[in-house]
Amino acid sequence: MGKVVIARVDARLIHGQVMTNLSKSAGANAIFVADDAAAHDEFTKNIILGAGGRTGLKVRVLKEEGAVRYWQDRQYDNYNVILLTKTIEAMATLIESGVPIDELNLGGIPQRPGLIPIIKEVAITREQLNRLLDIETKFGTHIYFQAIPSSKKVSLKDAAKIVESGEKS
Repeated sequence: MGKVVIARVDARLIHGQVMTNLSKSAGANAIFVADDAAAHDEFTKNIILGAGGRTGLKVRVLKEEGAVRYWQDRQYDNYNVILLTKTIEAMATLIESGVPIDELNLGGIPQRPGLIPIIKEVAITREQLNRLLDIETKFGTHIYFQAIPSSKKVSLKDAAKIVESGEKS
């Protein structure tokens, strides 16, 4: 039976140094990208497969529903998986659909108007925070914000404080 050794939300999906460092520190032997747009676009899919292939790990690009079905049908075979999505919403759907995720890293969500920065590389909305808090409570998933493995982790609890103070200013 396989296992999700770490799940990550990163709008960039696979990119060199972070994936190499993450895969080593997590003991991963596969990267699964769950992204509907990428799974439907051969050009994007080939770029992801090429970038991921340079890590030496097994790489799969799946529709979000396909990532859930693969877990339900085959428990990700014998892979130790880094599971990637572009959005918090996509990752939340995977978790809520039964993909067991013990650890969720939020590592790359660009700042835009209306979002509250948690760390330089990650900004979220109040609604996203509430969904993450719900996931942590219901599923016991350890959720934290960290762009690269060598940077400081910010807990979901500390992120909630940042969102609270950001809404008051």
